[in-house]
Amino acid sequence: MKTKINILGLCAILTFIGATSCTDIIDDSYGKVMSEKYSPKTEADISYVVNAAYVSWRETMLLWNGVVRSQELAADQDVLPARQGIGWVDGYIYKRWHQHQWTTEDDGVKQGWERTYSGINACNRILSQIEENIIEVTGETRDNLIAELKVLRASYYYILVDLYGNVPIVTDFKDESLPQQANRQDVFNFIINEITENMDHLSETPRGYYYGRFNKWVAYTLLAKMYLNAEVWMGTPAWDKCIEACDKVIAYAESSKEYTLETNQKNVFITNNENSKEIIFALPFDHIYVTDWNAFDFHMYTLAPEQQETYKLLHRPWGGVCATPQFIRTFDDDDIRLHENYIYGDQYTSVGGSEPLMRSDGKGQINYVLDVPNIDESDVCDGYRWGKFEYAVGSTNVLSNDWPLFRYADILMMKAEALMRSDKSGAGQLVTQVRQRAFANNPEKATVTDDDLKKGSSYDYGRRDTYQTTQQGGSDIKYGRFLDELGWEFCQEGRRRQDMIRFGIFTTKSWFSHDVSDNTKKLYPIPNSAMLTNSNLKQNPGY
Repeated sequence: MKTKINILGLCAILTFIGATSCTDIIDDSYGKVMSEKYSPKTEADISYVVNAAYVSWRETMLLWNGVVRSQELAADQDVLPARQGIGWVDGYIYKRWHQHQWTTEDDGVKQGWERTYSGINACNRILSQIEENIIEVTGETRDNLIAELKVLRASYYYILVDLYGNVPIVTDFKDESLPQQANRQDVFNFIINEITENMDHLSETPRGYYYGRFNKWVAYTLLAKMYLNAEVWMGTPAWDKCIEACDKVIAYAESSKEYTLETNQKNVFITNNENSKEIIFALPFDHIYVTDWNAFDFHMYTLAPEQQETYKLLHRPWGGVCATPQFIRTFDDDDIRLHENYIYGDQYTSVGGSEPLMRSDGKGQINYVLDVPNIDESDVCDGYRWGKFEYAVGSTNVLSNDWPLFRYADILMMKAEALMRSDKSGAGQLVTQVRQRAFANNPEKATVTDDDLKKGSSYDYGRRDTYQTTQQGGSDIKYGRFLDELGWEFCQEGRRRQDMIRFGIFTTKSWFSHDVSDNTKKLYPIPNSAMLTNSNLKQNPGY
């Protein structure tokens, strides 16, 4: 259960999914601020207003076929194969994701667009109500609220510029004309301007009523993300600006002690993780209030059906997603992240128990093995399962772990990458800092140098399934060792596609049942449903 202050601060979000309304200004079905006059007086009142605009971040990331799948299932760490006796064929949508053959009609293409624009619409709606004094705020309170909503709106465009590139920039809630499409560079500049122009009005408070909201340090982290990807999205690198934004967060962290690495990475992902000082920005969850069926369902998504008994789950899991064997083979055996972030080997009837958990088909004990035959067929036990987030015993279909979208380890790694790419020293020291907790029992293995990070990848790329075997390797990847480090630290966090594109291998390498794809697949297509409703849109090349 989250703390009382977090529940109060999140009431506007929670009403979206059908919980009892916390205040009369929130519609109990859609989390929309209603049209009657309202005058917020306290921080809690402000939270009730602004938090309704954060709902779509949770939805676009984690609801069924959300951005987490767009980033992970198209990349080289995870695969969702057809499962004998279980299913997961689903019209071959997951196979198309894996093989970069998605269409403009695919649900994963559609949801990233529609849910994100829903968040933009919510921001625009509340901004319009402030401007019209339906929400009556004045002075510094008004300025701060407007600034927060504009930076939040910019964060939704961060998703769009990454996934789709050329998208409409919509800022007027009452403009009923069809929006014009902006090019990727203009969208990039819009995001940067919205963040920088509103930065000074954001709170510096990291928790309390600002938990799960954009404060100044969240904004600097988002700014660093933008500059980290500037070469891809803008055509011009911005490594120094990325370093500058990271340094703002690092300086605050060191002086305030409000942000720091957890001694154990697992503490970032436990059920009651809301007090983790590694989390800079989280999407708050509590199964009592967030009741969308697929709101946060990693345990359902990855565990074999029989493991309902292990975790005493209220619902039977579906046994789907697993790790790509080639990725697992890149880990050092002494890396605790392999053993704590994945579930493998013999499984038992209780967590930490010794009684074997038997397969329902009578073929022995549930035992997760490394290898998977191919994208079209797999056994219930094939593949290591996701286990980074704690699966609390007795969980419903929704986990209560908060989702750490931005965390302090990412700040250190972004600065390290920017230093490396701009040929400055210090990347190795920062990466070593992140690695130390992963090799607590073998500290000598934690140390990496600047030169180490510039070497090739240990990922053995090439087709590796029962259909075909090819050899590509990873030694030719520039800064490939650094890409490996990102994979080991941030697996299962909904970002791998973005990292692979930045390192130039998303469409140029093969893995598992995936062949080299066309360069146009670095962008998803604009969904057909959007094309049909806006004649001003031009489809991305290759679709």
